[in-house]
Amino acid sequence: MRDQIQRTSVSVMSNIAEGFDCESTAAFARFLGFARRSEVEVQSLLYAALDVQHIQQDAFKTYYEQARKCKALIGGLKQGILKNPHRHSKPGT
Repeated sequence: MRDQIQRTSVSVMSNIAEGFDCESTAAFARFLGFARRSEVEVQSLLYAALDVQHIQQDAFKTYYEQARKCKALIGGLKQGILKNPHRHSKPGT
């Protein structure tokens, strides 16, 4: 379960990076959606870890809150680029 949480967390970061390299704002937004859904998966896995007592309640609260904040940041970034699509440009373009 720990490995799955780690893989999913890396997926969040990877989707953001891959989306940033896209040619269009719409494609970047799509990858941000993937990243946000991966963060939801992290939250779900944390509940599962708590249920089977792999983590304690205090650790769950800390990790879940970090995941919630990350999900909110990704959502805010997605909304921001969709509101002003001309601001997204890759470095060097």
